Amino acid sequence: MKKVSFWILAAALAVLAFADPALADSVHAPIAKALGMPEAMSPFAERIHGFHTLLLWIITGITVFVMALLLIIIVRFNSKANPKPATFTHNFLLEVLWTGIPVLILLLIAVPSLKYLYYGDRTHEPEMTLKVTGYQWYWGYEYPDHDNLTFLANMIPDKDIDASKGQLRLLSTDNEVVLPIDTNIQVLVTAADVLHAFAVPSLAVKIDAVPGRTNETWMRINKPGIYYGQCSELCGKNHGFMPIQIRAVTKEEFQQWLVTAKEEFASLSNEPQLIQLAQAEVTE
Repeated sequence: MKKVSFWILAAALAVLAFADPALADSVHAPIAKALGMPEAMSPFAERIHGFHTLLLWIITGITVFVMALLLIIIVRFNSKANPKPATFTHNFLLEVLWTGIPVLILLLIAVPSLKYLYYGDRTHEPEMTLKVTGYQWYWGYEYPDHDNLTFLANMIPDKDIDASKGQLRLLSTDNEVVLPIDTNIQVLVTAADVLHAFAVPSLAVKIDAVPGRTNETWMRINKPGIYYGQCSELCGKNHGFMPIQIRAVTKEEFQQWLVTAKEEFASLSNEPQLIQLAQAEVTE
């Protein structure tokens, strides 16, 4: 079943690529048989990718060095090539090197690691706030800075997927999260029932949603487009069916969207109503 889903997603992306190149370039979703991480579309994602490249060079160098050392030992110090082994037990310089070099490597990794850890923790100058609440099994979104605009986002069922609109199976939602680009967005994440995790790979966002607790992260989206993510915490039988869909637009387009969104979601203006609606949908 997973293999079938994999190829359906690949076919949908191929249709997008041939039908509308501009749209395909703006859709940031998993790609079949792709290597590496998704394209970095936020400042934090760019730093994560750079750190990943640094670690790749370090681990490659370590692997090559250890392999070369093993080959030298196999060739030069086997029983035939070296029938009479040496009897010394200590080498001061060698012991200093094999202790000191790993320490230097760990420092080389630790310094940028801690730096990026604090950089991605939160933004000290948020321009807007998005509150995210995880439910079984969909997401609720609230814009506290914009009259508490609130709505739910459910995955579009397979039978309702419209490929002509660019909708993707297991990824598209009935209501998109619309956010402006070039904006420091504070993201407050919580849950109403069990543990969830809000994750959008292209934006390097991944944070736990814990009932009774509000966790904080942030994002700044570089370019307009559609960004997909999914719950990354085992939260129940429909864990794999609560995707995240973010549409990034210009600041002007975001203000225009707010006008229509406030009218469309006027009935969902506070958290209690949202929870009641969520409970009602679960029982249906």
